[in-house]
Amino acid sequence: MLFAFDLSLESQQGFDAVADMLHNSFFAKLIAWGLVSALLYHLFAGVKHLVMDCGYCEELETGRLAAKVTLIAGAVAIVLSGVWIW
Repeated sequence: MLFAFDLSLESQQGFDAVADMLHNSFFAKLIAWGLVSALLYHLFAGVKHLVMDCGYCEELETGRLAAKVTLIAGAVAIVLSGVWIW
């Protein structure tokens, strides 16, 4: 993806080549979806840790609930990003 970013910034032809690749290549879409999925899950897990740092959901039962909510929210966001990318 860094190569595609660099190529897209070089010239208009490079940008067009990257845009065409991202629109037509299954492998490029799969890589993009994987990166977006990792970032979304990391976002939700980070918010959960910030909430825990504020003193909430620190007990075992609420911590497990927060972990389940994080997994479910991450899964929903990943599916929605997959719909957006594909």
